Amino acid sequence: MRIQVKGRSGTTVDDELRSRVEKKLEKVARQVSVLAELEVELSEERNPAIRESQVAEATLHLKGVTLRSSKRSTDMGHSINLVADDLARQVKKHRDKRRGRREAHRSAQERAA
Repeated sequence: MRIQVKGRSGTTVDDELRSRVEKKLEKVARQVSVLAELEVELSEERNPAIRESQVAEATLHLKGVTLRSSKRSTDMGHSINLVADDLARQVKKHRDKRRGRREAHRSAQERAA
């Protein structure tokens, strides 16, 4: 899986943040194809009235489907953790759905034969 980490609206992405993103998303990487592409955008809301100003957005491009997640919190590390957990949940649900369709199709073919 290819991971691309970007900072948006003046947010700089240092090596520490990049390695944290890669480490947290290893679980997702093990569940998807090597050809999958993941784009992670990290940003900070400038409005002082917004308490949860650290935003992490992730877009995972798989074959035939695109999964998205956007989470915000007071700490960028926590936002990254929330996005990683949400993407892992979505990937598991997608995998189970595909597996169910494949098994239903296989059993239908066996009944027809």
